[in-house]
Amino acid sequence: MKKQILAIDDSKAIRFLLQTVLGKEYQVVTVPDGYSAMYYLSHRSLPDLIIADPQLPDMENWELIQQLSSSGMYGDIPVVVLSGLDKKETEMKCLEYGVVEYFLKPFNPVILLAAIDNLVKSGELGKDVSVMAG
Repeated sequence: MKKQILAIDDSKAIRFLLQTVLGKEYQVVTVPDGYSAMYYLSHRSLPDLIIADPQLPDMENWELIQQLSSSGMYGDIPVVVLSGLDKKETEMKCLEYGVVEYFLKPFNPVILLAAIDNLVKSGELGKDVSVMAG
């Protein structure tokens, strides 16, 4: 059975890109905002990985990432951030919230896929942050 990834981004183009690039290897579910993400999480089986933009139209910056990291139910799901925000802010927030990887937009989808493959195949979905800029 394929590993499941929940991808949260308000850009239809990025959701399509993630679905296209990751869809061969993973079951990818995409949603456009934080409300849809929380609805999905509360009504479906939990994904193996979450890819999220920290800037969502229905929430403050980083609000969804903060909610996920502090949740007893979702806190163990590894999160990869796709950020259009400042590198220093992104780095600090990712460290603060235990994000496993982050990419600054625009990012290289091939490098993103390789990073996700490494996370999944290594089984080491720990809380170490590493930097990947596309």
